Amino acid sequence: MLELRSVTKYFGGLAALKDVSFTVREGEFVGLIGPNGSGKTTLFHCITGVLKPNAGKIIFIENDITGLTPDKICHAGIARTFQIPKPFKSITAVENVAAGILFGNIGDTHYSQRDARQEAQKLMDLVGLNVDESVLPDQLNVISLRILELGRALATKPKLLLLDEIASGLTQAEISEASLRLKRIREEMGITVIWVEHIMSALMNVVERVVVLDYGQVIADGKPSEVSQDEKVIEAYLGKE
Repeated sequence: MLELRSVTKYFGGLAALKDVSFTVREGEFVGLIGPNGSGKTTLFHCITGVLKPNAGKIIFIENDITGLTPDKICHAGIARTFQIPKPFKSITAVENVAAGILFGNIGDTHYSQRDARQEAQKLMDLVGLNVDESVLPDQLNVISLRILELGRALATKPKLLLLDEIASGLTQAEISEASLRLKRIREEMGITVIWVEHIMSALMNVVERVVVLDYGQVIADGKPSEVSQDEKVIEAYLGKE
């Protein structure tokens, strides 16, 4: 479904990404991990058109999407969440999700505003955000805003969903619940997922494969059990003794 071919991104003379190459098959649940500053969010920015790579190609369902604008990439079937949620503050939480339904995809289904709100309510039930239709984003706490961010992304009916540290700030019990919910969403909606996360316990029991970045380069790619024992990965997180 997704193929990264030697994706490289410079900021001035600093290589935030250097020759990043890996593939993601349709239906996979992939974890993307690495220390702070390893290039994970920059890679998401490149995939979704927020940033244009200096070199390399990004292929999505056999189409070259390198350098396309975010709206075109969203319409192609890629959605993402952000570490810092930025909902539309002047409309309700439900309307935020409805906006994604109305404008986030270009499929054959045409929703009225009423139908979009009803569909948005179903999505909010799916992600576990049960709020009154009149609630504004400013009335939600940080955790609920992250859940709203997930609902807004799913509203665009993506084929590929990119999750950026969605478990940040959760308790251990909430992390376990969130991991199981993400697994269920992926199965129910039939989507492919790449999940960036610093909390290793959140994704290691859910994802099928883990890609590890360090200093903008892929240093490991394999099953969670294999990657967690890789000496280069351990060194990247813990440093040399």
